[in-house]
Amino acid sequence: MFNVKEIGVQDLAGLIEDKDRDVHVVDVRTPQEYRAGSIDGVEHIPLHLIPLRFQELPKDRDLVFICRTGARSAQATAFVTGQGMDNAVNLRGGLVDWVRNRLPLGLAQSA
Repeated sequence: MFNVKEIGVQDLAGLIEDKDRDVHVVDVRTPQEYRAGSIDGVEHIPLHLIPLRFQELPKDRDLVFICRTGARSAQATAFVTGQGMDNAVNLRGGLVDWVRNRLPLGLAQSA
């Protein structure tokens, strides 16, 4: 669909666990989806707000976009990459794959 860099769920889990890596994860799902549960410690910016909040995104850290299946997060990754950010990657398979691999989800803070 989009020609973007991607990362697998096991690789993202490793990055999150590695305290020497500074990874910033952004969940682009709807507020309702986000409140149902997400990866602990992620930022929530719904996909439609990414262009408006683009300047808030870190340019000097690993940046990973996530959603339910990887489609919306691929759109976010493609957008920011098109804006010149080369630190953004998409979570391949999204939270569906995350859960399938029995990785932990937490209840999200109110969005």
